[in-house]
Amino acid sequence: MYAIAGVTGHTGSIAAETLLAQGKAVRVIVRDAAKGAAWAQKGAEVAVASLEDVAALTAALTGVEGAFVLLPPQGVIASPTPLEHNRKVASAIARAVRAAKLPHVVLLSSVGAQHEKGTGPIQALHHAERELTATGAAVTAVRAAYFQENWGAALGALAQGVLPTFIPAGFRYPQVATRDIGRTVAAALVEGGKPGLQVIELAGPRDYTGHDVAAALAKVAGKPVTAQDAPLDAVVPTFTSFGLSAAVAELYREMYAGIASGHVAWQGGAARQVRGTVEVAETLGGLLAAP
Repeated sequence: MYAIAGVTGHTGSIAAETLLAQGKAVRVIVRDAAKGAAWAQKGAEVAVASLEDVAALTAALTGVEGAFVLLPPQGVIASPTPLEHNRKVASAIARAVRAAKLPHVVLLSSVGAQHEKGTGPIQALHHAERELTATGAAVTAVRAAYFQENWGAALGALAQGVLPTFIPAGFRYPQVATRDIGRTVAAALVEGGKPGLQVIELAGPRDYTGHDVAAALAKVAGKPVTAQDAPLDAVVPTFTSFGLSAAVAELYREMYAGIASGHVAWQGGAARQVRGTVEVAETLGGLLAAP
């Protein structure tokens, strides 16, 4: 049996559905029992636990071959101390992993997580990788590229025929769809872990520039679209206007700068490079079709 957190989100749900389709036994971890009802109908076992509740999470992780965990966005977006909040969550997960004697844990991590600083919110995942590895469990860190779905936040400007981007429009960098992440997580769980930390560097089928994404969006939307560079100085006021705390917005500003400078990049070396199959045009089509 495999335990899957985050099933109310894109990545966890795809991982759980993939495993169920393969005939694997799955235990989904939800914060609210009501959100587990649909999964029970699909044949999954349901465990109710917050990732910050060590006792409940220990019970949810006990007796499984492997588990998928992540640092959830709940409680972080408006936090004045987001990194401290995520450190507490990572510590709670690690304590539960240790108490449950979990043999293998798959963590949703990020490109650039090998660095301790200069990566914005990714710093929390660097810490989480270290916390989990210290438990003695085999750890597989799926270091995903920039999410293709992140472009959804820029689609409000589609009416003006522009696609704003805080990363220079001519800069080519890896991007991946959450469907590819979920499928990779499922494969990593079935494959099992090895002692210590194993890293999967996951990207989409090819890397894209902002101009590439704008061209794909133009085809999907059936109208001209131009990628438009937005200044980094606009990150904080833009994100705080969406309800993010200034501290969280500053972290995203640092991350965008890190991507553009090449600091937020693959580690290489012993890390395994994996390419997904979902093109950005397919993801954009789904975003435009969403209610």
